[in-house]
Amino acid sequence: MKIILTQDVKKLGKKGGIIEVSDGYARNYILPQKLGVEANSKNLNDLKLQKSNEEKTMQRLLEEAQALAEKIGKQTVVVSMKAGEGGKVFGSVSSKEIAAAIKAQSDLEIDKKKIQLSEPIRSFGVHEAGIKLHPQVTATLRVKVEEA
Repeated sequence: MKIILTQDVKKLGKKGGIIEVSDGYARNYILPQKLGVEANSKNLNDLKLQKSNEEKTMQRLLEEAQALAEKIGKQTVVVSMKAGEGGKVFGSVSSKEIAAAIKAQSDLEIDKKKIQLSEPIRSFGVHEAGIKLHPQVTATLRVKVEEA
């Protein structure tokens, strides 16, 4: 019996996949557990429509992320830190502080987990931080660290 999976099933396949299973397995496990539906013409058409809608949504999200990346790439965020011995930053600038500065200075809500720093910023000057907006889009933000 051909089945369209509505959820990921271990050792069978991913959601949206069309698989061939025995009639008993389908009737006694997959269909009652609502893990899949029978692959008839109506359900196959529904699957096609669902996949096309998902593709449109993913394309729209990608375009929005690219537009936001351009906007972020043109900005420089200023973070003020206390100076320690020898003119060095007292402590370090973390992604949490950068996210707070972005929100305060440009009204953009960026999750601190999306900010990628290769290493903590421990000196004054202009540094670059990557922001992962989408699996295919990473923006580069300039962070200017100055003495408070």
